[in-house]
Amino acid sequence: MLTILGFAMIATFLVLIMTKKMSPIAALVLIPALFCVAVGQGAKLGDYVIDGVGNLAPTAAMLMFAIVYFGVMIDVGLFDPIVRGILRFCKADPMRIVVGTAVLAAIVSLDGDGSTTFMITVSAMYPLYKRLKMSLVVMTGVAATANGVMNTLPWGGPTARAATALKLDASEIFIPMIPALAVGLLAVFLLSYVLGLRERKRLGMLTLDEALVREPEQETVLAGAGTGAGGGDRLRKGSATSGTGSADLTDDEDGEDEEEFKGLDPNRSTLRPKLYWFNAGLTVALLTAMIMELMPIPVLFLLGAALALTVNFPHMPDQRARIAAHADNVLNVSGMVFAAAVFTGVLTGTGMVENMADWVVGAVPDAMGPHMAIVTGLLSLPLTYFMSNDGFYFGVVPVLAEAGAAHGVSPLEIARASLAGQALHMSSPLVPAVYVLVGMAKVEFGDHTRFTVKWAVLTSLVVLGAGILFGTI
Repeated sequence: MLTILGFAMIATFLVLIMTKKMSPIAALVLIPALFCVAVGQGAKLGDYVIDGVGNLAPTAAMLMFAIVYFGVMIDVGLFDPIVRGILRFCKADPMRIVVGTAVLAAIVSLDGDGSTTFMITVSAMYPLYKRLKMSLVVMTGVAATANGVMNTLPWGGPTARAATALKLDASEIFIPMIPALAVGLLAVFLLSYVLGLRERKRLGMLTLDEALVREPEQETVLAGAGTGAGGGDRLRKGSATSGTGSADLTDDEDGEDEEEFKGLDPNRSTLRPKLYWFNAGLTVALLTAMIMELMPIPVLFLLGAALALTVNFPHMPDQRARIAAHADNVLNVSGMVFAAAVFTGVLTGTGMVENMADWVVGAVPDAMGPHMAIVTGLLSLPLTYFMSNDGFYFGVVPVLAEAGAAHGVSPLEIARASLAGQALHMSSPLVPAVYVLVGMAKVEFGDHTRFTVKWAVLTSLVVLGAGILFGTI
């Protein structure tokens, strides 16, 4: 019964948010509460929620202070050179922009933290997507999928969990999987190229020329009348024409486009060019300490945010203004995380997760025993989407490894196969970082899910297939 109700709860949640019948926060709270009552454990709902909040509180704290920290770094201009470099490559070609999104997300993912990756990627690319009227779900889908593949780095989480659960060396799991993961990353780049061509066909081929450097004495307007790749769109000063495929970008101080693009304003008052190397050094030190696990990540970001604010904005009114500027993102993301705590708390506390995992493992036919590594790879897609990484790697993978060992399948093969589903996992409603992504990109979670899941599944299958082909699975 718990198994059926568990799957029903997850299905109800996904249907409601994808059809936009409920907001994600409301669905994350109300749906599990109703199902908790339905299984006859309503009296324990408070305990389950408190347990869930306790488990996710460090994550919420980390996200809160990470948003403030990277928000301040964006304000002071730390990432402006990176943004300018990527945008010079991208120009105003939608195909290049989507590919640039994938490349940037993959590079920033080297720090092993999804939230950081999404904050930097969205901050860099969002203004350009808005200005060119490109699909924002393309940006979130590509970024999430690229980060999912890179999340398999030993310090990213899943590999370390698999190594711990099966008492293996993380390097023995990860290093042989590098070729398969590289193929998966290439698949993401190919996907971004195809999606970019689709956007180019929809919007037309534009040129941005010197849009990165706004001339204060002249109004910069991006205008175009054509919709095709050869539509003749161009950058002009002082006027705009409007067509089906045009992107009107008037630098009106009261307009939405100016507000969205101000992150690249070379004359914004928050820039601190004299402190550039201090901020760069502080960020490198922060990420290094995070990778080396010198302190818990929430503590590192708390200290980093306090230091960044104090040095860059020594006057209290300026500090309050910076905190207020990022308050919306902080509230939206932390609120979503605490709402997700209700979902995970009920799912775990009622025993639904355990029963669901047992049912899935028990449903595997004995004849599939010799192919348990492939079975593990296939199961990693739905299970890491509907479960936390902790639940999957510490609850399910050991059982699969035992079943495989009985048929001569090495635990290393099981561990490697279990990484295949990470491209899909990063878009799971149980991953707090995805709320940073959709929140900063101003994308509905349901829209992101509908668009991304199919591509993420395809990428995960490519990783699994490559692992089989290379003989590591």
